[in-house]
Amino acid sequence: MTRLSRRALNRALLQRQFLLERTDQAPLDVIRHLVALQAQEPNWPYVGLWSRIRGFTHTDLTGLLLDRHVVRSSLLRSTQHLAAADDFRRLRPLLQPVLDRTASSPYFRRDGDRPSTRTLMADGHALLDAGPLARRDLARGLSARHPGRDGRILAGEFELRTPLVHDPATASWGSWGNRSSVIVTTVPTDAIETAATHELIRRYLAAFGPASVADVQAWSGLTRLNRVVAEMGVALRRYTGPDGQSLLDLPDVQLPDPDVPAHARLLPAYDNALLGHADRTRIISDEDRRQVMPGRALVRPTILVDGVVRGTWSFTDGDIRLAPLRPLTAAERQDIDDEAHRMLPFLTHRDPPGPQWTAKGPPSV
Repeated sequence: MTRLSRRALNRALLQRQFLLERTDQAPLDVIRHLVALQAQEPNWPYVGLWSRIRGFTHTDLTGLLLDRHVVRSSLLRSTQHLAAADDFRRLRPLLQPVLDRTASSPYFRRDGDRPSTRTLMADGHALLDAGPLARRDLARGLSARHPGRDGRILAGEFELRTPLVHDPATASWGSWGNRSSVIVTTVPTDAIETAATHELIRRYLAAFGPASVADVQAWSGLTRLNRVVAEMGVALRRYTGPDGQSLLDLPDVQLPDPDVPAHARLLPAYDNALLGHADRTRIISDEDRRQVMPGRALVRPTILVDGVVRGTWSFTDGDIRLAPLRPLTAAERQDIDDEAHRMLPFLTHRDPPGPQWTAKGPPSV
């Protein structure tokens, strides 16, 4: 089998994530291609699409949310994602065992004598039968039915165990951070054919491959996929990775030239490109990963230089603040500056003075 270098894997990932060159495809098509966009905070998917789509505007995504062509809900790895509505309806049942496993974790069992899953589901659906409900009101209603129990924990478990979508207003561009006023609505999935695991693997590889079985499992949360991959047989191409690991890919996808240049990109917090693999060294070193991902619930916005993470950035008081992790050349700093200047009007809806480098950041070399 052909052995692929880490750089070859990097360029393949960038190309399939539209980070090697921005695409002219429609936002809905890009979201479908990526399968889903991590959306723990509603504004970040907008930034992720801006970094991938030429000429992307806020209304391009907000319109899809308002028209319900795209929805926000718990999906991959039990975290909030944006997905095309029809993809969500087909993928959510396939991924439901992952969400159920999370809902059975110690966090949701810490509240002592909790109601049974059947009782909780019945109570939650009874509260939502009248229509959409603010998440905080769902928590209050469940707490009222189960005095002494933490309604937020009950509501969180219910949201994992049943498909709920967030209202477009709080899933759209707005204030930064999570929003406690999110309104949830039940979505029936029983009338929609559940996607096959084979299909999910193929779609993953189209956006993240070549990759190992462990990578697919880390991205999806599903387990025991070796048997499924074995069943797919010749429908997949095999490579050897830089550390000797077995990698899978679609048979008809050509890999880009590993020497093709990659310009600077500013990726949002929780970006797909950083979270799509168990082994993330194709885009971030293990050393830098500890700084960018200091805890299970935090993935900082990152700066890509030549396709790999070389720093973090933040948006504060109307300015982009850039914090490289190690020295940069003058040309690399200029490339980052140019990208930040292009992004600022998108973040601020005005033409601000320019990005700022943190005082503690390393100098040019």
